[in-house]
Amino acid sequence: MLTFYVLQMALVYATNQQSMKLIFSLLLLLNTFTAISQPYSKADSALADSFLHRAWRQPLFSSQRDKLLDSALMIIPTHAYYWQQKSMPLYKAWKYEVGRPYLDSAVKYAPERWLDYAAVMTAMFQKNYKEGLQLFYRAKANPKCTGYVMDHPYNFYIGLCHLQLNHIDSSKYYIEGCVNETIKKRGENWVHPNHFFYLGIILYEMDDYEKAITTFSKAIKEYKQFADAYYYTAQCYARMGKYKDALANAELASQYFKEGYSIREDNTLYEPYPYQMRKYYLDGMLGYLKEKANTN
Repeated sequence: MLTFYVLQMALVYATNQQSMKLIFSLLLLLNTFTAISQPYSKADSALADSFLHRAWRQPLFSSQRDKLLDSALMIIPTHAYYWQQKSMPLYKAWKYEVGRPYLDSAVKYAPERWLDYAAVMTAMFQKNYKEGLQLFYRAKANPKCTGYVMDHPYNFYIGLCHLQLNHIDSSKYYIEGCVNETIKKRGENWVHPNHFFYLGIILYEMDDYEKAITTFSKAIKEYKQFADAYYYTAQCYARMGKYKDALANAELASQYFKEGYSIREDNTLYEPYPYQMRKYYLDGMLGYLKEKANTN
């Protein structure tokens, strides 16, 4: 017990990064061995949670927050949520390789809660779509997983992974399946705008521009300032040689983009989503279409 206390105090006051990692590893090893023969008491849980609540009051990317989470893990090293909380700021800071082992620990101790979350972080943050697919398939095979994560069914993300791997037919199967399932259960007005948007993207990639435009219009019907949907509608019209229609949609895309509208997903605050519009390309397209529209 004395050894544990001394190591914990050393962790709190350590300033060198390597020293902190060594002390943390020793504490975790010591506490893991202790946990084999001793269950956690209510007092242990209360103390660990007190460190968690103190961590929440610290700035998200601060070392103070991280140290408090380490203290909670010293008490309960098998607590999946504490591990997830250590990983999350690192992913938001684009430090995926540092955060990944912590996220793996969260999955290890509570796969039913964190496996699908890890799949999203792997695909949408790390842009590792092959591994993301594997994790989503594991989640689908786990009867304790819910089938939904971050407002979407697993099949939506599976479709995005296939899209980014240029498996267009597979992507269409999954995204179109999401759309059709919602229509069947609740009606077209309940389809998420992003589901229509990505189905439109798939049709655009298949050179089916008329159907893509119709599908983008359904996304816009539910989200009238959807700049990205206007942008790809403009792309479709341009490829069909209808430059005035293309320009009208590109100008709407530019207007709404300047007002801050784009793909609506919480994670786009930290990471761009597949096919999310970029200002550089939009500006270039506007110049091209203005020239074309005036000469045709």
